Amino acid sequence: MRSPTRRIGRGASGARRRATCGDRTAPRRVRRACSVTGDDRELGLDRNITRRDFLDGVAIAIGGAVVGPHALHAASARRGAGRAAMRDGTYPPALTGLRGSHVGSFEALHALRDGTFWKHAKAPVPTHEEYDLIVVGAGISGLAAAHYFRANRPGAKVLILDNHDDFGGHAKRNEFIYAGETHIGYGGTQSIDSPSPYSPVAKALIAELGIDVASYGKALDSALYLSLGLKPGFFFDAATFGADRLVVGDPRAADPAALAASPLSATARHDLERLTTERLDPFPGLSVAVKKAKLARMSYADFLTHVWKVDPAVVRLYRKVPHPLFGAGIDVVPAQDAYGLGLPGFQGMGLDDVPGPGQNWDSRKSEEAESYYFHFPDGNATIARLLVRSLIPTAIPGSTAADVVTARADYARLDEAGSDVRIRLGSPVMRVRHLGAPAKAKRVEVTYLQNGTLRSATGGAVVLACWHQVIPYICPELPTAQKTAMTFETKVPLVYTNVLIRDWTAFQRLGVRSVATPGLWHDSVSLDMPVSVGSYRHPRSPTQPIVLHLNKSLAKPGLPIRMQHLAGRTELYTTPFDTIERNVRGDLLRVLGAGGFDPARDILGLTVNRWPHGYAYQYNSLFDDFWFEGAETPCEVARRPFGRLAVANADAGAYSYTDAAIDHGHRAVQEILRLDP
Repeated sequence: MRSPTRRIGRGASGARRRATCGDRTAPRRVRRACSVTGDDRELGLDRNITRRDFLDGVAIAIGGAVVGPHALHAASARRGAGRAAMRDGTYPPALTGLRGSHVGSFEALHALRDGTFWKHAKAPVPTHEEYDLIVVGAGISGLAAAHYFRANRPGAKVLILDNHDDFGGHAKRNEFIYAGETHIGYGGTQSIDSPSPYSPVAKALIAELGIDVASYGKALDSALYLSLGLKPGFFFDAATFGADRLVVGDPRAADPAALAASPLSATARHDLERLTTERLDPFPGLSVAVKKAKLARMSYADFLTHVWKVDPAVVRLYRKVPHPLFGAGIDVVPAQDAYGLGLPGFQGMGLDDVPGPGQNWDSRKSEEAESYYFHFPDGNATIARLLVRSLIPTAIPGSTAADVVTARADYARLDEAGSDVRIRLGSPVMRVRHLGAPAKAKRVEVTYLQNGTLRSATGGAVVLACWHQVIPYICPELPTAQKTAMTFETKVPLVYTNVLIRDWTAFQRLGVRSVATPGLWHDSVSLDMPVSVGSYRHPRSPTQPIVLHLNKSLAKPGLPIRMQHLAGRTELYTTPFDTIERNVRGDLLRVLGAGGFDPARDILGLTVNRWPHGYAYQYNSLFDDFWFEGAETPCEVARRPFGRLAVANADAGAYSYTDAAIDHGHRAVQEILRLDP
């Protein structure tokens, strides 16, 4: 630990002064060390790992509230330094601390939402740049749209704007460098994966980018963890279940060994066995279709409580099972969807796999979809990187989907003058408007914030590949009904945390590879998937460093599902990084401490991918009558073309998967191409 009284600089007299705990001008590392408690020291919060917030490569204080309008231009001005830093070696994927929707990416847009931005903004400075297409959003949908447009209009000039300091949107790449080795994790979109089959359009793009999905079996070492005796585990915490206890196996599947080792009461164990084995039909005499309709309007929590009448501990056992898919618990997940997800209690009802009314996409079954799967070490950031390489070949060296995994992107090449395609990061779009009546206009003006200055460029058309809740604020000329439909798309807040640890011998001693933690701050802890692609090799020995992945959904039981997402978003924006780090370290100690894990000693790096606007919201039969009834959906209204504007993003399909992002990027471009055949 660095002493909180270490020398930090010279005073006006030239003599060196010493920082003290009461010195507000001391560096943050000094002030942080002073605020650390004894318990925090045991967790390692005083250790010198990289854990700073970054604003496009520029370190700033952690945990501050949302920046006020008066500070927006100053904050944006730092982005210029950030881009210079990239040229000097700062590399967005390797930035640690708070990532995802990082500080500097959202403040201006929040001010726009709150109606204060234009009160402080100066007139935009015209860049006099003219493009055939401007894309708002450098996620997979926006990058795919640019790719499709260029495929149809070779030589077209395209500008892609994004408010973040990295491309890829939710497909976020995290890197850690330790002892000369690079360790890669995924900070968002995990895999090529979908509950419904990829469309021919999406499959064709994946193949065009050089990804051989069928070869995944060669990349995945499916025997590694089994050969080491590692299995899934479950952590019972004292506050929820009466005792802190890690068990090997899954008690939710009535695993006898896991149940015997659990702190569950005899009543709860009996009810769990009954729930998983007894063939109860609560709706005898009803058709399968009617049964599904009844289940579609009943939460799984109510199904367990009122139909099966299980012990409350059993309900708590399953509470967070849907979190990775729905971002919420069984209190707002329909029983019909729980059946589709394979949860117990339906074995005596004679149900089939034909989707019922309002069944969520995530709970529908498709053998074709299940077989189409590929996970890269950085998740679908590899898709984003391959798209960037196709658009700007000089930005990422190499020629295959394998070599892109370890390739270092040259961010200085993304926005070079004279390039047909330019990706301008750290540039939130603040206004999009037709130059003339939308039905007759030939150009669209796009105003964005860059280096503290509002600038404008024009395009022959615009693809809005950003989050739908943003669009009504940046494009107020859209029809009212369309803007209202866009506001319905409430993103699901999430936290994806990657932790580089010194070794994983604690996992080996405990016999686990992943652990469900329904009563802790995080929902789960797992070792990185054992995938090796190209020259990137997954660690094979527990004595080697490895990346851990921790998930959290910001569910608020008791509220309607969209209100839960809104409340969770507020909590996430206002939770300081120090609080998140404390929970990371504390959860890991409780789960792995018995195996010898010491967070103060063993944590080497920490990256928290904060996504207040995470998954696209997928419709829910408990709350969305139009979905249950098969009526027109808000996303169908939201994605209508308007003038020279087309709407992309996974929000356009209310479907939180990469194939939706690709499909709607493709559709948006087809709508634009029809404007000028």
